[in-house]
Formats: sequence, C-alpha cells, structure tokens
Amino acid sequence: MSSKVIITAALSGSTTIKDQNPAVPYSPKEFAEEAALCYRAGAAMVHVHARLEDGTPTHEVESIRAVHDAIKEKTPELIVNLTSAVGMEKTPEQRLAQIVAIKPEMASLNTNTMNFGAVNRKTGEIIVDYVFDNTFTMLQDFSKAMEENGVKPEIECYDMGGVDNVLLIMKQGMFSDPMNFNFVWGVSGGQRFRPDAFAAMVHALPPNANFTTCGVGRDEFPAIMQSCIMGGHMRVGLEDNVRLPNGELAKGNYELVALAVQVAELCSREPATPDEARAIMGLRGFSSMDTTTGYDPE
Repeated sequence: MSSKVIITAALSGSTTIKDQNPAVPYSPKEFAEEAALCYRAGAAMVHVHARLEDGTPTHEVESIRAVHDAIKEKTPELIVNLTSAVGMEKTPEQRLAQIVAIKPEMASLNTNTMNFGAVNRKTGEIIVDYVFDNTFTMLQDFSKAMEENGVKPEIECYDMGGVDNVLLIMKQGMFSDPMNFNFVWGVSGGQRFRPDAFAAMVHALPPNANFTTCGVGRDEFPAIMQSCIMGGHMRVGLEDNVRLPNGELAKGNYELVALAVQVAELCSREPATPDEARAIMGLRGFSSMDTTTGYDPE
C-alpha cells in the first residue's frame, strides 16, 4: 500500500445548488477560488461540472473552458478532472465534445446505463427521475477518444456491474495502465455504501489499477475511510455532500478536504501532492514512473 493518498474535491456537481449550500460555485471566479482553497487544504485534484452564471449545468464548450482555465490560472499545480456527464438528457456528442476540445488531464467515464435521480430517504418520494444512458458503444467511444487525446479516464462505477462492463470492454486494448476507478456510493439508482460490497469491487479490479471512492450524503465519510484503509484514494466535496459530520453546512469544499486529510492521518498516510498524484495515476508526462499503488493484500 502506498503511503500517499490522493484527495479529490468535487466542487459542484450538476444538481447541488446555492439554496442547499451558498458555497457551491457557479461562476469561473467562484470555481477558481474554491479550487485554490481546496489545494491549500490538501487536495491534489478537483472534479468539475461547469455551470452558467445562474447555476444551470452546461455542455457549452467555451463555458466549460472558462471554468477550466480559471482554475488552472489561479492554481496551475492542480489536476482538473472534467465530467463527461454534463447534465440530464445530453447527447453523447454534447458530453464528449468538451473533453476533446479542452483536453483536461483527466475526465470521468461512466460505465453503465442506470436509473439516476433523487428520492427522499425518509418518505421514498421520487423527486428527480431519469435514465442515465451509458451504453457499451458510448463506453467504447468515450474511452477511445479520451486515450487518443491524452485524457486519462476516471472510470466511474456505481455497482459491480460497472466494473464487469469495463472488464469486458478493456479486452479491446483501449485503456492504458494504470487504470483509475472511482466507486460511487449513495446515488439514487446506484448502491448504498456497504463495506463488503466495497471490498468485493476492489478485489475485482484489474492488476495495478488504482481506486478512489466518493459517497453521497451520509455515505461520504464511511466510504472514504474504507478506501483509505484499503490503500485507495478519497473524493469529497459539495457535489456529493454539503454538510460536515456534525450536520452543519460546510463553509466550502475546503472544509470537507480538511476532514479527508484528518482521515489520511488516522490511517498513517499522507495527502499526495498534485505531481505525486500524476505519477500514481499515470497522467501526461508521468507514465514511465512507478504507478503501482492499488490495493495490495500483503
């Protein structure tokens, strides 16, 4: 197990709004300021769903570029991971165009079609309900386009089926080592966090793969703790959870990053710098370095 742990801050998502937490960034300036605070708190990477000024999620390339460039201008050290899920019912072309045009160091790659929405956990009332399309063809086309443009895929798995889908598609040889997986817990339509399910997904990964995890709401902190214990990495942020463990609203993404740093310290691990994270994940310019940092059962 590597002593270094990569902490990612997911700054906004496509559905979290200022009514839920005023710190959710909308403008390029707000994204840049949040990202800088997260870097100072211990994050090596930020995950970005760009917004228009009114908070609407956007697939518009130039709007996304403005956010990406504002973050890199203020904090050039940071890794920027752009989403390929830019909002409900966007076409595959709309989802992929901004990745190919901007060529971030990393981008999300979703692995299976699934129900995706919001359900009141107390009453079971359905608040948002749609089908998130991620066909085998899209998985193939997105992964090829990312690798051809020097964009490292972050492979998003909402359940074991996502891992199995990748194991099928990877036989075409389209993924370069090391592969980087993110386990997502607590999304309505995906699976809730369960330690045994987490361990099963880790043990199903290809050799030398890296893994990180994120959890929605109350799943956030138990999930990142298990990931850190098992040698993986951690994602926190207002996209996933707007509150601290005591129930108070987080003042910003940076407060959640600071808690992830505390988790790392409790596990006798150190937050990776952005360049250490680049080496671990095999990002541009670091592919020749030792990148074997996945789970080691020994």
